[in-house]
Amino acid sequence: MTTKSMQPAEWARHEAVWIGFPSHGELWLEDLEPARAEVTAFARAVHAGGTGERVILVAADDEAAAAAQAMAGDVAEIVVEPFGDIWLRDTAAILLGDGSARDFRFNGWGGKYDLPGDDDIGLRLAERRQIVAQRCDWVLEGGAIDGDGTGLVVTTEQCLLNHNRNPGLSRAEIETRLREDLGFTRVLWLGDGLINDHTDGHVDNLARFVGENRLALPEAAENDPNWQVFQLAQHRAAAAGVEIVTIPSPGRILRDEEIVPASYMNFYIGNAAVVVPLYGAPNDAAAVAAVAALFPDRETVGLRADHILTGGGSFHCISQQIPA
Repeated sequence: MTTKSMQPAEWARHEAVWIGFPSHGELWLEDLEPARAEVTAFARAVHAGGTGERVILVAADDEAAAAAQAMAGDVAEIVVEPFGDIWLRDTAAILLGDGSARDFRFNGWGGKYDLPGDDDIGLRLAERRQIVAQRCDWVLEGGAIDGDGTGLVVTTEQCLLNHNRNPGLSRAEIETRLREDLGFTRVLWLGDGLINDHTDGHVDNLARFVGENRLALPEAAENDPNWQVFQLAQHRAAAAGVEIVTIPSPGRILRDEEIVPASYMNFYIGNAAVVVPLYGAPNDAAAVAAVAALFPDRETVGLRADHILTGGGSFHCISQQIPA
């Protein structure tokens, strides 16, 4: 069941997908070129030799566009639209099943990264496709929510109830806005997201719908810094009557001796392929196998995303699908 005035589930058919292409050397430093290679590999997997969906790589300037064209070839259409950074899941408009779109205020994940171009990139990308995007006057990032296509949406209290987003809105008022703006009729509130996630706990790093009323959650690895987060999420989902399936966690992933929010849950569900980020962790192969079992009608591809992760996210964070 899908309501046209609602954001479709991600496994519903896509016409195309926007993917952000790393464009700013001053942000990415030595990770710029490796991150570009990882993004290009992701685009190729989603395109799936033409059996997948149309890929639109979004570059912030002409230099990045030329690099994207050279690396992606005929796999992707390249468009130039200035942005702060590549996290289009959070900054692009959210498209609904009826062809309309909703564009929300963006405040740099609670004022952490206020970069020019991020607040209106959603409106500009929608206008390019002649889509009228309704501007919604509250802060919401696409990575903070995930829906199953029937009206059920999952989010975290850490993000949506954070004082740095919408301090004047109560839980009930946020639920009302999710219903009025995006068509969601029931909210599953999880607690916190992953440790050291600068998005304040985006749900797409923690929990993903993989079917109607069917939620995938991580299974803690040995010495996993997020084991309590996973345990609480499973408890709340079970209490809400949601079917739970588990995917292994990559466990403790460090960069410069700091725990980073590495997660296999940041996979992207395309028309032909499901693309899972990998980190060189012992559970990489097991995670790909677990996701593949959930999507037998698609190829599941595991790709390294270490350098994209240096910016704070992965494949789901840099993409925003355009429903068919």
